[in-house]
Amino acid sequence: MSADELIDSLALRSRLHLCPEEGTILLDETRMLLLHARALGALRRELFNSLGQERARALLIRMGFASGQQDAELAKRLVGDGALEDMFLLGPQLHSLEGMVKVRTVRSELDLRQGRFYGEFIWENSWEADVQIQDFGIGDAPACWSMIGYASGYVTQFMGRFVVFRETGCRCRGDAHCSIVGKPAEDWDDPDYIRYFEPDNIAGRLLDLQEEVSQLRASLQDQRTPGDLIGVSQGFHAAFALIRAAADNPITVLLLGETGVGKEMFARWLHDHGPRQLKPFVAVNCAAIPNDLIESELFGAERGAYTGAQKSRPGRFERAHGGTLFLDEIGDISPAAQAKLLRVLQTGEVERLGDFKTRRVDVRLIAATNVDLKKAVRDGLFRADLYYRLNTYPVLIPPLRARIADIPLLAAAFVEKYAAIYQKKIGGISERALQRLKSYDWPGNIRELQNMVERGVLLAPPGAAIEVGHLFAGADETESAVASDAPAPLDAGAAQALLVPGFDLDRHELQLMRAALEQARGNVSEAARLLGVTRRQVAYRLKDIEQLDG
Repeated sequence: MSADELIDSLALRSRLHLCPEEGTILLDETRMLLLHARALGALRRELFNSLGQERARALLIRMGFASGQQDAELAKRLVGDGALEDMFLLGPQLHSLEGMVKVRTVRSELDLRQGRFYGEFIWENSWEADVQIQDFGIGDAPACWSMIGYASGYVTQFMGRFVVFRETGCRCRGDAHCSIVGKPAEDWDDPDYIRYFEPDNIAGRLLDLQEEVSQLRASLQDQRTPGDLIGVSQGFHAAFALIRAAADNPITVLLLGETGVGKEMFARWLHDHGPRQLKPFVAVNCAAIPNDLIESELFGAERGAYTGAQKSRPGRFERAHGGTLFLDEIGDISPAAQAKLLRVLQTGEVERLGDFKTRRVDVRLIAATNVDLKKAVRDGLFRADLYYRLNTYPVLIPPLRARIADIPLLAAAFVEKYAAIYQKKIGGISERALQRLKSYDWPGNIRELQNMVERGVLLAPPGAAIEVGHLFAGADETESAVASDAPAPLDAGAAQALLVPGFDLDRHELQLMRAALEQARGNVSEAARLLGVTRRQVAYRLKDIEQLDG
């Protein structure tokens, strides 16, 4: 199959989707970036100036190598169960589609079973040669280093063995065009050149820089306090601005938001960054304590105050003396406890059950609830005077579905946390899995994300990235459940109404596929899910759909 035939069969160009409303460019399901060649040229120039030519060359080769490996994996997905030779042929086409270079094959010998490879190719319109000449003029050495890395990484990933390319001609040294030769690393009689592909070659200044970064990171880690908050979204910053303004003041704070949004984390941050940080932080989940015990838990009890009270004990207010008391789910406490809590807030004194003596307490109170307290007051379930006392400084913490920009940061923090707990090296979260996290509705909010990432760390193979199936237990079942929400099939009457003279089944099928593609904004995979067919079936009919539209 020729390159053009392969491109047509895979509908390669139609797999490139520009989504300006979402700020993304997708090649199939892989996120891509559209960058200025001159901007990348400026980066190359900075690398030369800061690292020197040899170290910059090694870094650019390694960067290109990683990119080539990613495209090799993409090619395998695109070709699916097609011929292995087609997978290999797709590499140069991807390189061209991404605007890097036009590739012409001079000679290609490929034997996957025997693991043999030899290739000669010509590059036309190399972006790297263009920026190199513009910045440094014509020199005496080849300079398409990131592209050499790309070709090497692609074939290495494809072959399953280390294959290295080298420029035999380059416009940067005055040749008519750029040309490359590739073969297994052991066939090159030049160990110094092979070392460019080894990460350790970015030594010297990079090692010094790495040490500085490690020291800085350790310094920052030492300065972090328990409960540090993470977020860059507008909703997070609005809530955090209110929290930060209240940190140095004794004002009672009421944290509002759905279950699992991190109210206790915000409460801990308030305590840890205020004048009481060296004193106790006592947290109480009021919903987890039975109504007949909540008063004794909060205010304490004397011996014999109730059945089972074998000795006197202080309540949570006394234990939090000088520090902070966090009352979570305060909307669930009993009316009797509400009355006594109001008195404590007004007088600063607690009275244990079964005792007539009052005790002074100095406590900064932070309350939290996912209950609509205004409605609870109207329904007679919550005291109005206590509500107004607590609602002096309300802070609404937005749900995770309103903090999409925070999801990658939170997920990365949880990966780091659980990778350390399970003593397991994890290669982060794959792009597809991250996109799935961003599109999920998060009924359980951050707590659900944390549990999901912990499961992902546990299930992902050591050193590998966390994939969708590792995060979402029974992902196939979940997708099936989503599919089950689709409209019901046509009933018999509706189907009969379609069967009129001249009915064209093929045309109706194409119209349905076109409607699915429009609804999916051109995303072939999403259109396939909507139709309940495979991605390849939709891709195969794309040309027919285009002809129908024409």
